[in-house]
Amino acid sequence: MTDSSKSPESPKSPRKYGHWIDGAWHAPEQGHYQITDPATEEVVGHAPEGHAAEVWTAARAARTAFHDWSRADPRERAAVLERIGALISERADELVPLVRAETGATTRVARSLHVLAAADCFRRTARAVRESGTAALAPHPVAASPLADGGLIGAAAVRRPLGVVACITSHNFPVAQLVGMVAPALAMGNTVVAKPAPQDPLGFLELGPILKEAGLPDGVFNVVVGSGPITNEAVIAHYDIDLVGFSGSAAVGKRIAVSASGQLKRAVLELGGKGTAVVLEDADEQALESAIRTAGLAFSLHSGQTGTAPARMLVHRTLYGKAVDALTTYARSATVGSPADDSTVVGPLISDAQRDRVEAYVEDARRQGARITTGGDRPQIKPGFYAAPTVLADVTPDMPIALEEISGPVVAVIPFDDEAEAVRIATRTPTALHDYVFSADPTHARHLATRLRSANVGVNTAQQHPETPVVPDCGPFGSHGYSEAQSITWRA
Repeated sequence: MTDSSKSPESPKSPRKYGHWIDGAWHAPEQGHYQITDPATEEVVGHAPEGHAAEVWTAARAARTAFHDWSRADPRERAAVLERIGALISERADELVPLVRAETGATTRVARSLHVLAAADCFRRTARAVRESGTAALAPHPVAASPLADGGLIGAAAVRRPLGVVACITSHNFPVAQLVGMVAPALAMGNTVVAKPAPQDPLGFLELGPILKEAGLPDGVFNVVVGSGPITNEAVIAHYDIDLVGFSGSAAVGKRIAVSASGQLKRAVLELGGKGTAVVLEDADEQALESAIRTAGLAFSLHSGQTGTAPARMLVHRTLYGKAVDALTTYARSATVGSPADDSTVVGPLISDAQRDRVEAYVEDARRQGARITTGGDRPQIKPGFYAAPTVLADVTPDMPIALEEISGPVVAVIPFDDEAEAVRIATRTPTALHDYVFSADPTHARHLATRLRSANVGVNTAQQHPETPVVPDCGPFGSHGYSEAQSITWRA
């Protein structure tokens, strides 16, 4: 957990990390910057300040390691990924306090959705790569042509690695979200240069020694960190990077897409998450209760700092008042406090700046006519960057809070009169990652779900299937984004 030049310090002392490059810690040339616990405002540790030269070193190490790793038997790669998953699970008790401290996630969320989710991702990717393989095509008679003589032609479709993959993510799930890109990239034989978000990179840096212990060859997995844009820009621009994977804001994603396309690099982008819960007119008590619990994820799931929680709730006008009252009651019951307290439902936001941003959106909505039914005021909890669970009623579809991702414990409730209107409102934002539909008739709900543009739609549930093709994806579809199809043809 320390720089390669340092001996381990007292567990109570903030530690200084290096970059993880070519299977070893590298002391940063530009020194360190501090990582702050958003609940206590104390120093958690010191992250390495990145420089372009360190990115180049990491990219060269990844390029060198690609030759052997890409040619390894997929079963060997799968075995390494299995061991990585097992080791992360074994070290969960060590990793969870660090992840909780640097992200502000509650203990339950830090364990299940940060650390253990990363372990499970490695295991599922290992299983997927074992089950995938060459797809043989039936021999086909082909007539003679200027290209070649005719005959019975056999063929097979295989997937090949792309090369060196850059993985960049935002702060909300710094371990699990990065692993969601790293695991399928490694499984397909790529090598990786990862760049975690500047706010909370320490838990992800801890994976370096774990991956090495599991048998991953040096140079296959590299991590560079930095507090400013120079590290990201250097990673994206380096000529040894063949693909850029990114999960984060649409604004940053656009810049990455422009830069990558200018260099003819591929990009895998998951941008934003302004999800919506749609409550249809025929929703019964059970469906409405499920909708309220799902919308409540905007409070309970990492304080709303996730694209899977619906920040908007669209409710048929006949159920609107009832839904607003129920969601208001739910929000008021959500305990705000220290992530280390097991009774806490809503922890802090990642930073003071993020809290200011969320509060500004709420105040802007209030000025435009939205009604705050609960929340809106800053909790009297010090220290820490806490925001109150907030419900906004009478929101109109054109308000910024209805269209833009804010990443905070806020739900905007919007009425609609018919399903066509609900679909128009739900599809106005381009950043829907997860939507939800609630109805007493599951078939009716599934039909409406097909009209939404979200990558994933839950019908009467917020539960997710682990193998669905949603980026970042650790299941059987995940390899497609980090590999390319190759045809092999022969005379049968």
